[in-house]
Amino acid sequence: MYEPLSPQVRQLRTLVVARLLVVTAIVAPAFFYTGTPEEKGLLAVLYQGASPAWVRILLFATIAASFVYALMLKIQRLSPQLQAWIQLSGDLVLVSALVFIFGGILSPFSMFYPVIIVLASFYLGRPAAATAFASAALVLYTSLMLGLFFGWQGFGTIRNIDPDITIRLTYNVVVALVGFYAVALLGSTLARRTQLVQEKLEKETERLESLKVVYQDVIQSIVSGLVTTDHSGMISSVNRAGEIILSQSSGELVGHPITDSAMFSTELWRRSQADCEKIGRAFDEVDIVRGPNQVTVGFSMTRLKDASDNSRGYIVIFQDLTEKRKMQEELRVKDRMAAVGELAAGIAHEIGNPLAAISGSAQMLARSLPQDQSGVRLLEIILKESQRLDRTIKGFLRFARPKDSALIRFDISQLLREHFSLLTNSAEVSSHHELSIDIPDNPIMMLGDADQISQIFWNLARNALRAMPSGGTLRLSGRQIEDSYQFVVEDTGKGMTEDERAKMFQPFQSFFDRGTGIGMSIVYRIIQEHDGRLRVESEPGKGTQITVDLPLMPSLEQQTLEPLQ
Repeated sequence: MYEPLSPQVRQLRTLVVARLLVVTAIVAPAFFYTGTPEEKGLLAVLYQGASPAWVRILLFATIAASFVYALMLKIQRLSPQLQAWIQLSGDLVLVSALVFIFGGILSPFSMFYPVIIVLASFYLGRPAAATAFASAALVLYTSLMLGLFFGWQGFGTIRNIDPDITIRLTYNVVVALVGFYAVALLGSTLARRTQLVQEKLEKETERLESLKVVYQDVIQSIVSGLVTTDHSGMISSVNRAGEIILSQSSGELVGHPITDSAMFSTELWRRSQADCEKIGRAFDEVDIVRGPNQVTVGFSMTRLKDASDNSRGYIVIFQDLTEKRKMQEELRVKDRMAAVGELAAGIAHEIGNPLAAISGSAQMLARSLPQDQSGVRLLEIILKESQRLDRTIKGFLRFARPKDSALIRFDISQLLREHFSLLTNSAEVSSHHELSIDIPDNPIMMLGDADQISQIFWNLARNALRAMPSGGTLRLSGRQIEDSYQFVVEDTGKGMTEDERAKMFQPFQSFFDRGTGIGMSIVYRIIQEHDGRLRVESEPGKGTQITVDLPLMPSLEQQTLEPLQ
C-alpha cells in the first residue's frame, strides 16, 4: 500500500534535483568556452584555467552522488536526518571542488557555503548542527585558500596567483570566519522560530481538524434535517437526516437551487426569504411526496451568519411531522371517544328504563287488540323499533362501560386460527369470498383478555366481509415482533376515503347497512386497554388493511395509545 512521503523526505528529494541542476549549469559552459588567454572578466576567471579532466570528474561525481542520494531516499533505510547529514556534508566537498576548479581565490562559488549552513540549520533543526557545518565549511575553505596561495602539492599548478592577492586572501578568510558563524547563528535562530511556528501551526491545524470532525459528527448525528444555502438559494451542504427526509442524495442537492428539492417551491422560497429579512425567521409546513407516500415536513429558516455577524446565506432546519400528526389525530380521537363515552353512559341510563316501559306496554296493548286491526301493525312497528333502539343502547353501554378485563395467559396465534376456522364456515361468507390465513403454528403466549381479543377479530373480519358485498379476498396474517404480537386483517373491498377513515372510530359512524357504528369504537377501546396500537391503511377502490399490535405482556396501568411507527 502506498504511504505518503514525509515533508523531510520530499525536501531532500528536491535538494537532490536542485544540486544536479546547479552543478550542471555551472559545469556545462566549461565544455564550450573558447576565450583567449588575454581575455578578462568573470568567464575568463572561471573557465580559462579549468582543467577539462577535473570538470569531467566533478560532473561525474555529482551525477553519481545524486543517484546514490535518490536511491537512499527511495529505500528509506536511514532516517531523514541522517540522510540530510550525508547530503549536506557531501555538498561541502562539492562546493570546495567548485571553488578549487573554477576561479580559486577569486571564485564566486564560495557563496554556496552559507547556503549549505542555512540548509543545515533548517533540515537538522539544532544550533549545534549549524555550528558544526559552519566550522567544517571554514576549515575546508581556509585550507583550500592557503593551499592555492602557498602552492602546496597539488594546488599551485592549478591557478596562476597574482602576488598582490594577499589582501584578498586575508579578506576572504576573515569574511568566511565571521560570515559562516553569523550565518549559522542567524540560520539557527530562524530555524528555531520557524520550527516553533510550524509546531504551533500543526497544533492549530489538528485542533481545527478535530473541531471539523466534531462539527461534522454533530451535524450528521442530529435527527433533524439541516440544509445551508447561499443568498441565491444554492445549496452548500445537507446532512444525512436531510437526505433521508427529502429522499434525495447530497449529490442531487448540493450545488443545486433549493427550489429543486422536494421541500421548496419558488413561491414558498421567496416568501420565506422575505420573512427572514423582515422578522429574522420563517416557519411553515409542506406536504412532499416521498416514494409512494406523502409526508408532512415542518421547517424553520433563519439567516446563516459568520463570526463577524455577516450574513452568508440561509440555514433551514426541518423535521418529518407525519408520525406526530398521526399521534395528534389519535389523541383527538381518544378525547372525542372519552367525551362520547361519558355522554353515552348518561343517555343509556336515561333512555333505558322508559324504553323498557314503552316496549312492555306495546306488547300488552298488541295482545289486547284483535289481530286484524291496523293498530296491531302499528304496535308491531313500535315494538320492532324499540328492540332496535335497545340494541343500540346496549352497544352504547358496552362502549361506555366495558367489562373488567380478565387477564389470562393464552395462545393468541391458536385463538386467531380457531376464530378464522369458524369464520370460514359462517353464513356471512359467500361463495364469492376467498379467505386466506398466514399464521405460524408455533404457540405464542400472551397475557390478556381472550374474549376481548376475539371481539377485535370478529369486528374487523365482519367489517371486511361487509366491505366486499360482491366478493373479494380477506386475508389474515400474524407474527410475533419482538415483545408484541401483530396481526393484520386485509380486504380487497371498496376501501375508505380520507374523511371516512378519520371518522371510523367515532360512535354512530357506520358505513354499512344495519350497522350501529359502535363496533370499531369498541375495538379501539379494547386495544387501548391492552396498551396496543392500531394502524389503518385504505384507499377507495383498493381495499383496507388494519394492523393491530398488542404487547404480549401489557402493563397493569392503562397507557396512551400510540400510532405504529
